[in-house]
Amino acid sequence: MNGSFRVGNLFGIPFYINSSWFLILGLVTLTYSGSLGDQFPELGDILPWILGLITALLLFSSVLAHELGHSFVALSQGIEVKSITLFLFGGLASLDRESKTPAEAFWVAIAGPLVSILLFGVFTAINIFTGITGPVAAIIQLLAYINLALALFNLIPGLPLDGGNILKSIVWKITNNPYKGIIFASRVGQVFGWLAIISGLIPTILFASFPNFWNILIGWFLLQNAGRSAQYAEIQGILADLTAADAIVTNNPVVSENLSLREFVNDYIIGKESRKEFLVTDEVWRLVGVINVDDLKIVNTSEWPLVRVKELTKPTAKMETVTAKTSLLEVVSLLEQKQINELTVVAENGALVGLIEKASIRRLLENKAQAKLA
Repeated sequence: MNGSFRVGNLFGIPFYINSSWFLILGLVTLTYSGSLGDQFPELGDILPWILGLITALLLFSSVLAHELGHSFVALSQGIEVKSITLFLFGGLASLDRESKTPAEAFWVAIAGPLVSILLFGVFTAINIFTGITGPVAAIIQLLAYINLALALFNLIPGLPLDGGNILKSIVWKITNNPYKGIIFASRVGQVFGWLAIISGLIPTILFASFPNFWNILIGWFLLQNAGRSAQYAEIQGILADLTAADAIVTNNPVVSENLSLREFVNDYIIGKESRKEFLVTDEVWRLVGVINVDDLKIVNTSEWPLVRVKELTKPTAKMETVTAKTSLLEVVSLLEQKQINELTVVAENGALVGLIEKASIRRLLENKAQAKLA
């Protein structure tokens, strides 16, 4: 998340704070210090500010506990938690991957609200059974209510909220398709986003007063994130239904080592897409190296019919390889994980089928999108 900086680790999880967090920290401190000063005038001028800051930090500690709930369940499923970040709207636990089953996804999603409900119960019990009074009792009561509100708000059934992830896991279970779950929960999240924005504008529309900027801000947040989730899931769903064979580059740059240079130039270079290198295969179509088009210059054109491609073939560094039946979603994950731009595709017998590039995957997705709109 842009504008975030690392402040340390929590149980081995990198912990970040976004710059927007300081804004809400200041607002909560200001709001609650004023409330404490009004409730307990005996506190004087300075102590309400100190207690207000402590209260704000405790509130964010509750948010942090909420995110740790998600994180611990994810870790128990073997999912790496890349970071936890506190920001304007609360907290975010960034996970390395999705859960493998709907049930696992459900427990990761519900863990945060369950922690918040547990904290609500603990703070409520402290207030009831310890007999404390005064500012401390007021702070503990506020913490109880905030944790209850945090749980209930996050249980709204729309992404990116926890309730949306719960809904996603349910739709995933029913349809046996995680991407349909994400898309459905994202659309619901967008509906709640619009409702929040409309509710924020109602005071202005009906009473010509100031709008509720907080509702509008929350609505905008839901709309933006739900929209991105839906778009991401749609792409993931398309990729999952395609294979590596579908994304092999056009004008496949694979040639036999037994071709003459003249055949190579006539069939693969003249009038074709400009390429610097071609993959070279042996008689059983296994990769043996590459030929660079510029190397043709070292051979007189009159000799091209007599010289074979194999004579200009050079060894190539080991390339990442997938089978033709590999899901294109796995291919994209491999490209991102290895930070590479291309890989080779082979048949089950090891014969080279072709080459996949990031650009060829983008073109395939664009063609699918255009076909869908047609």
